[in-house]
Amino acid sequence: MSSSTDVRRTDSAAPDARRKRGRRQKGIAGTTLWFWLFVGPFVIGLLIFSYLPIIWSLVLSFFEAYNTVTPSKFVGLQNYVDMLTDHNFLSSLGTFTIFAVFIVPLTFVLSLALALLVNQVKIAKAFFRSVFFLPTACSYVVASLIWKLSIFNGVRFGLANTVLGWFGIENVAWLSTVDPPWYWIPIISVRLWLQLGFYMILFIAGLQRISPTLYEAAYVDGAKPGWQIFRYITLPQLRATSVSVLILNLIAAYQAFDEFYNLVGNVNYARPPLVYLYGISLGSIQDLGHGSAGALILAVIIMLVTLLQTRIFGFGKAGD
Repeated sequence: MSSSTDVRRTDSAAPDARRKRGRRQKGIAGTTLWFWLFVGPFVIGLLIFSYLPIIWSLVLSFFEAYNTVTPSKFVGLQNYVDMLTDHNFLSSLGTFTIFAVFIVPLTFVLSLALALLVNQVKIAKAFFRSVFFLPTACSYVVASLIWKLSIFNGVRFGLANTVLGWFGIENVAWLSTVDPPWYWIPIISVRLWLQLGFYMILFIAGLQRISPTLYEAAYVDGAKPGWQIFRYITLPQLRATSVSVLILNLIAAYQAFDEFYNLVGNVNYARPPLVYLYGISLGSIQDLGHGSAGALILAVIIMLVTLLQTRIFGFGKAGD
């Protein structure tokens, strides 16, 4: 009698198991469908507007292509050789180097200082975060035009020259004076204003990950508040964040375009790589073969510098 009862229970349990398995499979299929509905448009856009242009740029770099995106004559590596021996292209890399020497350390130090100050504020902390972060939402083009037309416009009505006039200093043509190179002040200052808030937020996130017990233990051991705490506790704990800020900042410096192009234009004395390549590819000659080769050279340089930085600082090791 008991065996027949067990058989009936087994037979009744089998359909329940199959129904549960069917619902689970339908649930997985439904989740997959919704995933591709949300992610699919982004993936398609990424393929069409990012990956395909990169692949086609690689193809064009081996061909002669004037005024057309259709390859006409295969030239092999000649475009790369021409760009690596082009004085103007090498000069643009030198312009970037000068820009990076100033902008990377200044951004690192100032954003870290702002993060330390805002993180210690007891009242209206969210307000001060928002105040310093809001400039990151501003367009680089708009900010550059404000700097050019209102602050550093080179006439006595500009804000910078008005302040200098209070001290009896003559007007300065900020964006056209090469000796001394005053044009670096508006270029670097607008980039600092636009990006400090973003890196400040990264440092604040890193500061909030530091356990308070480390500071308590340091105080018990006799460490003095201020430089000692910062030097031996805060800065080492921010190593991963610091390396990330340096890498992102250096890559952003290589990609500098809007502030240079809108402040000084396509001139020899202040022309980073992207501005020069823009002039080659979309200027009067529209040489897309050499422009594509230069863009890929720049991409390789960014990749190598990034890998070198991660190697030097040991970014990504266990414990980061």
